[in-house]
Order: sequence, then structure tokens, then C-alpha cells
Amino acid sequence: MELAARSYEFWLVRYRRVWRGSVATSVVNPVFYLAALGIGLGTLVNHSASRPGHVSYVDFVAPGLLAAAAMQTAAGEASFPILAAIKWTRQYQAMLATPLGIRDIFLGHQLFIVTRVLISSAIYLAVIAAFGTIHSPLGVLALPACVLLGAAFGTAIAAYTTGVAHEGNEFNALFRFGIVPMFLFSGTFFPVSRLPVPLDWIALATPLWHGVALCRDLTLGRGTLLADLGHAGYLTVWTLVGGALAYRFYRRRLVK
Repeated sequence: MELAARSYEFWLVRYRRVWRGSVATSVVNPVFYLAALGIGLGTLVNHSASRPGHVSYVDFVAPGLLAAAAMQTAAGEASFPILAAIKWTRQYQAMLATPLGIRDIFLGHQLFIVTRVLISSAIYLAVIAAFGTIHSPLGVLALPACVLLGAAFGTAIAAYTTGVAHEGNEFNALFRFGIVPMFLFSGTFFPVSRLPVPLDWIALATPLWHGVALCRDLTLGRGTLLADLGHAGYLTVWTLVGGALAYRFYRRRLVK
């Protein structure tokens, strides 16, 4: 693990140059989303006959946006930056010229991705708390839930990225047909039970839905221990399987 920490340190030092911009974005995005959707659109939704989750719309949508932001951060860090380290800037190859091995490179970069998710999620959580949308002391556990969600996406997308040959088409497909539909239809803005049955089943199988449901249970204090452990267990399986595949594909791509 000592050598993996060296790889992690490299990405932290690199991040020191740009952290101000990413932190600013992490504050501005939740403020605008919650103001526009939670309060603006929420004014109309709150007057409807059936409010989602039987709570105010801002309370419903805030934890969903928190989980979705964790997914988007992990997806962004596990796509182009990893491909750049393999193909363009070739930072991974430079690391392999040192005592670092494939395992150290992979673990160090994944730890950095999780750190990015932790930072952005902590800011997001503070913002939604300022909007008064956390109604349980368990809401603080939404932060480790977002980290677990970020790890699930970070490892899975890293496995996908290591197999990318033509980044334009393949990353467009990933975000256009994977990340964006999950953002829209995995329970962030409305219950997936409103979807047609086949789409409902697909949404329930996505890791984002489990992350959204877990964060919503924790911030509203309405979940059950068994259900929340099930959500966490599902995300853990995604993390372990994605990590195993990503490590295998790292070896295939970097070791000639």
C-alpha cells in the first residue's frame, strides 16, 4: 500500500493546481439545481395531489441530486483522465518506469477518484443542509454513501475506459446512453414507480437508483436497516466486480 500511496500522492499534487475551480463548481451547481428544481419547480409539484414520497419536492430531490453529483464526479474522473494517463500524457507508463506496479497505479488513482467524490459530496451535503432538506441525524451518513456510490461508478467506468480505442464515439456512447439516462430516470427527480414496468425494472438495477434511495432514506430518516444494507451491499458488489475487471484490463492495456 505504500507504493499505492505514492501514486495517490501524484494525483493529489496534480489536483492542487485546479482545485479552486472544481470547488467553486461544486458550490454553484447544487445552489442552482436546488433553487430551480427544488424551489422553482417544487412550488408546482407541492400543490399536486400526490407529492413524491409525501414530502416537499425540495426534500425529495435534494438527496437525489447529491447522489447524482457523486456519480457524475466519479464518471468524469474515471473516463478522460484515465485514458489520458494511458494514451496521451502517458503518466501510467512513466509510473511503470519506477518501482510502482499495475496494482499501485490502479489503487492510487481509484483512491484519488474517491477523494474527489468525497470533497464534492461534502460540499453538496453542506448546501442541501443549508436548504433545510436534512431531517434526520442519519443524514451525515449520506456522505459515506456517496463515497461508496462513487467507488462503484469509478471502478466500473475505469474498466470501460481501459478498453476504449476511439474516445470520441465510445465516451459519447457512455455518457449519452449511460450516465445521462441514469441521471434522468433513476429516481433523482421522480419515483421510478412512475415509469412503465420494463423501464422500472431497468432503473431498479442501476447503481444510481440504489445510491439515490440510500441517500434519500438517510436524509429523510425514513428507511429501514434491511433496505439500506441492501442498497449498500449492491453498491459494494459493483465496486468489487468493477475493481476486479478494471485491474485485469489495466494489466492487459499497460503490460505489453
